[in-house]
Amino acid sequence: MIYHDFSWLTLKNTMFGAGVLLIIAHVLALVKARAVQDWLRKFPRNREAGVVLSLAAGGWFFFLVRVMDLGDFDPWRNTVLIATPIAAALAIYFIPEFLAVRALGACALLVAEPLLESAFLRPEKIRLALVVLTYAWIILGMFWIGMPYTLRNQISWVSASEKRWRAAAFAGLAYGALLVTGGLLVR
Repeated sequence: MIYHDFSWLTLKNTMFGAGVLLIIAHVLALVKARAVQDWLRKFPRNREAGVVLSLAAGGWFFFLVRVMDLGDFDPWRNTVLIATPIAAALAIYFIPEFLAVRALGACALLVAEPLLESAFLRPEKIRLALVVLTYAWIILGMFWIGMPYTLRNQISWVSASEKRWRAAAFAGLAYGALLVTGGLLVR
């Protein structure tokens, strides 16, 4: 358990927080459809977003290496701590293509651990709504890192028709509402 010192990282809070974020994002996608679609189409090659997300992922990874038990790799801790900011800077400099997508994938993988940890060994069945969403993010994150053009293709597909866009937005709203409800129901 990496985040055991964070007492606020409970199933209730993570479900509620993830649900609220989903609702906000999907309401925005419905209300400002054109602007959101335009921004999403530009996102995969957005250099600034890529740098910010890469720095966030690098910082988060640095934090994890500092606090987690590395087991047999513990003698390598200082080496990895030194190499992490260097690797982040090199990635930003030498991987400009789809940097935002790759960094978003890294962030999706990093956010999975605290979400899954909050649901670990909890008896409530509603926790599975958060777990399913988290595993979807893990799978997407791996694809976005390894094949970053897949996010561009996903954005193109969902924004190709008004009907598809609205269906995706309403599905996200419904899932967000499910998570908020679950967050309100658990202790």
